[in-house]
Amino acid sequence: MSDWRDTMSQLMRDRERALLGYAYLVCGNGHLAQDLVQDALVRTFAHPRPGLTATKAEAYVRRAITTVYIDGYRREQRWRRVQHLFRPTTESVDPLAGVEASADVLEALATLTPRERACVVLRFFDDLTVPDIAHQLGLAPGSVKRYLHDALGRLELLLGPLEDHDEADAVDVSARRRKEGD
Repeated sequence: MSDWRDTMSQLMRDRERALLGYAYLVCGNGHLAQDLVQDALVRTFAHPRPGLTATKAEAYVRRAITTVYIDGYRREQRWRRVQHLFRPTTESVDPLAGVEASADVLEALATLTPRERACVVLRFFDDLTVPDIAHQLGLAPGSVKRYLHDALGRLELLLGPLEDHDEADAVDVSARRRKEGD
C-alpha cells in the first residue's frame, strides 16, 4: 500500500499543469493559482485518507481549490467591512476598471463574484450538470441556476451572445423532462 507521499508525488507529476490551469480559471491570477493549488494539496493530504488514489486525490484537490478561493474571498470581504476600524480607508478598486469592450474571457470572469465564477467554471470547464455543481458546492440547484443565470447575463454584456448558454439550458431542460417522465 502506497503512502500519501507517493500519491501526492504521482498527482503532481502527472496532473500539476491541469491543476494549475484549473486554479487559474477559478481565480484569474497566476500567483494566486499556485497558492490555491498548494493550499488545496495541504488540505487534501493533511488527514489520512485510506485508499486514496491519484485520480481520487485530484478530485479532492479540485474541490479544495474552489473552496479555498471562496473562503479567501469571504475572509477578504469581512476584513473590508471592519478594516476602517484599524486603519485609514483606502480607495476602493473598481472591478470593472480593467475591462474594455474587447475583453477576453479571463477579464470577463474576473468581474464575477466567486460563487458565480465557480459555477461558470464548473459548468463550462468541468462540464458538470446543475445538480452536480450544487452537490460539489453544497448549494441548492436553484441557487446554482441563479448564479449561472446572473453570471452568464453579465458575461454576455461583456463578451456578446454566448452560444453554449442556450445549449446548456436546453440540455438541462431536456434532462429534467426525462426525469419527470420516469
